[in-house]
Amino acid sequence: MHYRAVESTGEYLARLETGADWRAEIEDLAREVDAEAGWFNAMGAVQDAEIWFYDQDDTEYRSVTFDEPLEVAACVGNVARLDDDVFAHTHAVFSRESGQALAGHLDSATVFAGEVYLRTFAEPLVREHDAATDLDLWL
Repeated sequence: MHYRAVESTGEYLARLETGADWRAEIEDLAREVDAEAGWFNAMGAVQDAEIWFYDQDDTEYRSVTFDEPLEVAACVGNVARLDDDVFAHTHAVFSRESGQALAGHLDSATVFAGEVYLRTFAEPLVREHDAATDLDLWL
């Protein structure tokens, strides 16, 4: 297990812009408040979404696209540095009108309405390649 103590440097609430990309809005917020590490929660609705599922045997992401309005029932993630830029590692649970849940690693989604809470930390998190999982994990 890898862990470290974190010191909170700020807490922010933001409204995501309609028509923007959900994850990019969170990354833009992190850049705006000069955060290289943080934890966020969000909720709202999207017009479409692309979520990924990581195939542990093939060590690659499988993409699933939904071209329909979805409720964001839950969204959680962290902010870290990846390849010299801010990256919002984002997981989301969506619901269809029927109540059916869809979930995974959020690659992209078009915001209909969204709100995010971001708690920032003093020391940056940096993602680097992990040979055991073939993923970019923070150290």
